Amino acid sequence: MRCPYCHHDNSRVLDTTHDSQGGIRRRRECLDCGQRFSTYERPILATPLLIKQDGAREEFDREKLARGVRIACAKRPVSAADIERLIGSVEASLQKMGKSEVSSRVVGDLVINGLKEMDQIAYIRYAIVYLRLDDLHALRGEIDRLLES
Repeated sequence: MRCPYCHHDNSRVLDTTHDSQGGIRRRRECLDCGQRFSTYERPILATPLLIKQDGAREEFDREKLARGVRIACAKRPVSAADIERLIGSVEASLQKMGKSEVSSRVVGDLVINGLKEMDQIAYIRYAIVYLRLDDLHALRGEIDRLLES
């Protein structure tokens, strides 16, 4: 692994941990400059194509999903690690389905369920767009359902 500080090609692994999505975090030390750094390895598994509402097909884009979730969580007490965990969970769920194509609604449902547990305000922000809550009555109905549960 190339050192991000001195760009030397050799490093030593000090510690390895595994996460729930199958990723591996390695703590490394450069053999040349002695600096320590972390790397994160994630297996590349095929994700299905998403079938949009208009019938178009599109590759799953982790960054596009992350942007949407970050917007919903803006100025909320949600850590970047929590957002990354949610995105990883959605991606892992899609990969476990083993299908070549799934509806984009599946992704939206996974995200909205994760946000509901993580932060209710972020959930409402995401729901306004995802569930197309176009007027105050629809928004109030969703808030009422959230308060009842």
